[in-house]
This record gives sequence, C-alpha cells and structure tokens, in this order.
Amino acid sequence: MRPIKTCMIAATFALSAGAVLAQGIDDPTRAEYFEAFKGKTVAYVPVAMGFDLTEGWAAGLKEALEPLGVKFEIRDPNWSTDAGAQAITSLISEKPDVLVVHNPDVQSYARLLKKAEEAGIYVVQVNMRSSYSTDAFIGADYVGMGGQIAERLVEICSPANGGSGKIAVTQGVLTAAASAYQMKGIMDVLAEHPEIELVSNQAADWDATKARNIAATVIQQHPDLCAIAGFWDVMDVGTGAAIKESGKDVYLITQGGGNQSACDGLENGTYSEVVVYNVPGQARDMANMIKQMLQLKAEPGSMKTTLFTQLEFLTKDNMQPGSCWKMPSQQ
Repeated sequence: MRPIKTCMIAATFALSAGAVLAQGIDDPTRAEYFEAFKGKTVAYVPVAMGFDLTEGWAAGLKEALEPLGVKFEIRDPNWSTDAGAQAITSLISEKPDVLVVHNPDVQSYARLLKKAEEAGIYVVQVNMRSSYSTDAFIGADYVGMGGQIAERLVEICSPANGGSGKIAVTQGVLTAAASAYQMKGIMDVLAEHPEIELVSNQAADWDATKARNIAATVIQQHPDLCAIAGFWDVMDVGTGAAIKESGKDVYLITQGGGNQSACDGLENGTYSEVVVYNVPGQARDMANMIKQMLQLKAEPGSMKTTLFTQLEFLTKDNMQPGSCWKMPSQQ
C-alpha cells in the first residue's frame, strides 16, 4: 500500500502546484530590480548638444532609464572645456549616482573624473576616453579603427593596385582620443607600407569649414592625391565639398555614429566610405552598464570595464535601408 499512498501524495502535490502556477507567481528578482533604480540620478556631460552623437546618446539613455524611475539630467557645456569642467565640479558636489562624460580631450577632465569616483559617483565615459580610466568606457576602439582605415587606404591607393600612393589625414582636435589614438593605429600600419606617402596630416578641430579649406589646399598641392581619411562625417561634409569642387577622383573615408546623414552622404557621393560606430547601440550599452552598476552596488572606481563598439564599414554598394538610424527631426 505504501507505493500507492506515495503516488497519491505526489499527485496531490502536483495538483496543488499546478493550481498555484495557473494563478501565476511573482518573479523573485523583480521587486529588487526596480528598487535599485528608484530615486537614482544620472547626469550627462557631453562636449555639446545639438548634433547626432550627443543627441542620440541622450535620447537612448533617457528612453532606457527614465521609465525605471531614474532622473536623467544634461549639463551642456556647448563646446567649452572650461564650462564642462565647471559642470563636472558642480555635479561632484551634487552627488548624482552616475556621471556620463564625453571627453573633449584625453587630459582636461582626468583629475575631475577621479575626484568624482572618490566622491562615490560611478563614472561612464562615452566614445572619447580620458587618460584616467573610470568604471566604464563605451565607445570605438580608435587604435583598431585607425589600423583598419589605414589598411583600406593601402588597398585603395597602393601603386600595385593602380593608386598614386598619396594619402591625407584630416584629424579633429589633436588632443582628443578620437584623433590621438586613431593616429597610432594609422601610423602603425603605414610604417609597414613605405609605398604609401602621407602628404598631409592636419587638424580641422571638428569644423567643416576648416576641413574644406584643408582639403582644397592639399588637393591643389597634390593633384594626384588618392584618398583622404577624415575623423568625423559631420566635419567631412566640408572635405567632400572640396573634393567635388576640385573635380578630382579622391576617395574619402570618414567615420561617425551612423546617423541617416551618413547614408545620405554615401548616396549623394559626399563620402566614399563611412566607418560606423552605432550610436543607438552605444546608448543601449551605456544604459545596461548603468543598470548593472546600480544593482551590483560596487564601490565607484573599483571596476574598470571597457566595451568596444563593433564597427561597420559602409559604402554605397553595401548599405541597406536599415544601415543608418534617424533622429526624431529626420523622421
């Protein structure tokens, strides 16, 4: 009789469990998850608002965090490094839970970012790194990007492939991570290719007018120029304009966050190729990193995490309808 009794008990338990499951059960981690974000503040200090990268990151962070009860604040220094330093200094006193910073260069905010972590604030850097490593960096691997761009320039411009071997580089701000680290990658590759001559390496300070003037002068000095590598698609609208005005067949490879204007530029011939680090993807990575920090509750400054963004090399031939993203103003 014992086996029958055991079976009856098991059956009764199964029926009871089934009745409970039929009514639904609560996720044991759900309440703790939402509690981790309640009343928290994330402050964002870009180099400036008003362009695709910073607007895209802000929109993505806002969309991901505010529904969780996180307060999202923006302090816009409007291209002033001094104003950005003042904003960070003020935020250290105000003590938000997380500080997201887009560095104008590798040095200006380094001391302040360290001070913020020491004050108990998590610090996330986006796309342009400081010389001081904080809790997290999300952005492009600029050394690797520079190497890949240089390899493309070798492929396109090598005399063995019918090119003149002459190339030019238009940087942004020389002390910005996007410039300094990228040049490291470019020069490492060019050192192995003496057939490629870097005839111009100048900084346009992220300004389209300066980029246009630089390109026009270089093309005039080197009518057989094969290619120009520019360090930001918004700036390189000027570079593309100078190439069109010259009537020369100069290959322009640029880079950016993959906004619709990049695909438009490929379509209309402003750019030959665009290296894309996907801004919505970076915003998602930042938001997920912030969520993890607020749940783990580790001491600020104790983590040193890097998430490099996967790159996509877009041309007119390989881009698809969904290759670029749109800001609300473009929709």
